[in-house]
This record gives sequence, C-alpha cells and structure tokens, in this order.
Amino acid sequence: MKTIKYLLAVGFLCVYTMLPAQSKLWTLEECIRYAIANNISIKQLVIQKNSAEVDLNTSQMSRLPNLNASGGQNWNFGRTQVQTGMYENRSQSNTSFSIGSSIPLFTEFRIPNEIARNKLELEVAVHNLERAKEDLALNVASLFLQVLFNKELLKVNREQLALSESQVERTRALVETGRVPVSQLYDIEAQVANDKVSVVQAGNNLRLALLDLSQSLELEQSAGFDIIAPVFGDVVLEYTGSVHPPQVVFNNAVQIKPVVKVQELRVQSAEKTLVIAQAGYLPVLNMNMGYSTNYFYSYNLKEYTHPVTGEPVQPKNASFSNQFRNNSGEYIGLNLSIPIFNRFSVRNQVRNARYNIENQQLALENIRKTLYKEIETAYLNAISAQEKYKASQQAIKSTSESFNYAKERYEAGKSTVFEFNEARTRLVRSQSEEIQAKYDFIFRTKILDFYNGIPIKL
Repeated sequence: MKTIKYLLAVGFLCVYTMLPAQSKLWTLEECIRYAIANNISIKQLVIQKNSAEVDLNTSQMSRLPNLNASGGQNWNFGRTQVQTGMYENRSQSNTSFSIGSSIPLFTEFRIPNEIARNKLELEVAVHNLERAKEDLALNVASLFLQVLFNKELLKVNREQLALSESQVERTRALVETGRVPVSQLYDIEAQVANDKVSVVQAGNNLRLALLDLSQSLELEQSAGFDIIAPVFGDVVLEYTGSVHPPQVVFNNAVQIKPVVKVQELRVQSAEKTLVIAQAGYLPVLNMNMGYSTNYFYSYNLKEYTHPVTGEPVQPKNASFSNQFRNNSGEYIGLNLSIPIFNRFSVRNQVRNARYNIENQQLALENIRKTLYKEIETAYLNAISAQEKYKASQQAIKSTSESFNYAKERYEAGKSTVFEFNEARTRLVRSQSEEIQAKYDFIFRTKILDFYNGIPIKL
C-alpha cells in the first residue's frame, strides 16, 4: 500500500511539473514585458546599441599613444651590408628587434568631434531601442484587445444558442397545444443549428486571436495560453481622460517621442560630420619614439694574418648579448603633415556633409509633420469611436426592448418564429457592434496615451 501511495505521489508530481507554463493567465502588462524581453528585433537593436558603445570607446581611446613591437630574421648571400656598415661579399644572417610608439598631438580637432559624433550615435541607438519597445507594446495591446473582443463575442453567441435551445422546448409545447404549426418547431431547430455554427466560428476566431498574441510574445508553445480579462466599468468615463486636443498631444510628443529624438540626434551627428570633414584642411602633428637593435652572424669567416704580430687570426662573431647592447639605438621626433592638394577629396567631403545636414533637417521637419497628422487622425478616430460606442449603447436598449416584446408575443403564440428570429438577429447585431465599438474606443485612447508617453495598461 505504501508503494502504491508513493507511486501515485510521484506520478502526480510528474504530471504537475509537465504542465505547460502557458496555462497561467496573462495580464496585458505581463504580455508586454515578456514580449519586450524575448522579441528578436529588440534583441538585435540591443546588439546595435552595444556596438555603438564599442565605437564610442574606440574613438575615446584614439587619444592614447600606440605601442608596436616587431622582429625580423634575414639571410643574406653575396654582396651584403655588414655590422660596420660596409658592403662585403659575405653570407650572414641578421636578427632585428624594434619597438615604437606614436602620440597624436594635434589631429585637426578630428578626435574630439569623432567622440562627440559617436556619443550622438549611441543616443540614436538607445532611442531606436525605446521606439521599438513602444511600437511592440502598442502592437501587443492591439492583439490583447482583439482577444477580449472575441471572448465577449463568443459569450454573446453562446447566450444566443442557449436562448434558441430553450425556445425549442417552448415551441414544442405550443405545437402540442395546437397554438402554432409544426413548421415553426422545424424553423427554431434550424436556428439552433445555425447558432451552433456561430459558436464554433466565434470559438475559432478566439483561438486564432490567442495564437496571434502568443506569437507576438515569441512563446515557443501556444497550447494553454490565455489572458485575464480586466473588469471594465463605465468605459467612456474611465478612458475619456486620454482624449486631448491634437495640439496638446503634439506639443508633448515632440519632447518625448523617440522617433523625434532620433532624427534630432541625426541632425546633430551630421553637423559633427561636417566639422570632421573640414578638419581635413588642417595639418596633423604626431610625436614618434622608438628603440631598435640588431644581431649579425657571419658564416665561413676566413682566417687572416694580424698586420702587427704577423700571427694568424681566426675571426669570431660577437656574442648575442654584446651585439644586442652595442647595436641598440633610440629615437624621438615630431612628424608634421600639411595637406596641400588632395585631389579635391576634402572639399567634396565637406560638400556632401553639408548636403547631409540639409537632408537630415528636412527629414526632421517631415517627421514632425507626419507625427502631427498621426496624432490628429488618432484624435478624430477616438472621438468617432466614442460617439459610435455611445450610439451602440442606445441601440442595445432599443433592440433589447424590441426583442423582449417579440419574445413575449412568440411565447404566447401571437407571432411567428421568423419575427422572433428577426428581432433576435437585430439584438445580436447590436451587441456585436457595441462590443466592437467599446474595444475600438479603448484602443484609440491607448494610441493617444502612446503619443503622450503614458505606459499602456488597462
């Protein structure tokens, strides 16, 4: 018995741990955070930002002196320059070592302007990343609201199916009492079949909406994925505060929106590029210093007679340590490079830099105009959605009263199933339009919040 209990406990634990993580219910804020953390495009923009940081560090380090070492090994045969500097017919090897450094003293103000430009480019990368996060958040919010819309639409279709099924029994009772013909029973049963199709279609639309949302989050598996439906009160009262005049929203957006900041930074970066190009007209001054030494080794040295003693002498190569010390040399100096004629390349670079500034300024003006148009369109869409939602609420009241009256007449046997279904169809249409208008209005207010820099939440 203990063994069975143990196996059951282990099995339950295994099943529990194998449940997909997507079985949790997601809020809009959780969806947005997860999407931002896992979106591939955003990860690529993070890499671009890191690359911009490396470029900035490279330009900052260009002020430092460089240090390079080199070594060489040569074998010479025939007429060769020996250690004394003379040329002789000799076979020898030469080992050389050197180390040198160059320090930029004056670089036409190129380095500080390159640093300033790379700082601007880093800011551009940061704002591009923030812009992508905002766009992704707005897209996730749109998909989230689409899921909520399909959930409510499925609920309406299920309620209508339940109503049709209940009317079947009432119609059967009316047929049995002879108050309505049997054809009405067949008609209401056919309506039940149509309502079942509507429920299936609404359920499929909901599953597709959940799939679109889960894919936008980069979830590996969408099975079991679902969201938490927030509780809405008076939608008009709750969300009307986001509807501000276009000029008010625009004045705020141009100060905070990354799309504007990015273009302003690009204008400043183009101005720095012009200064860098103009630096090509100025001289460059560097200080150079270094150390070098050599080791020579001659082959097949011939014996010769000493001119004083007359004794034979067998020459030998000096030791490596002695030559390394005695052949060493150091140098230090200044190198001034003065541009005189460079085939007009600097002049053309300056011209292109000025054209680029004009182009970036026009792009900034275009972005501001486009932004105002988008805000104005979003404002008008929000006002229109609000009025449509109010009208749909009034329509539901009217169609609900009409349907209740038709229902009473039908159940009393005073009307046909056709009249009943027609009233019910008008009610379902009004309910669907009211749901669509509600979520359209909410989404339009979220767009205005987006331009105002307000975090998207429900």
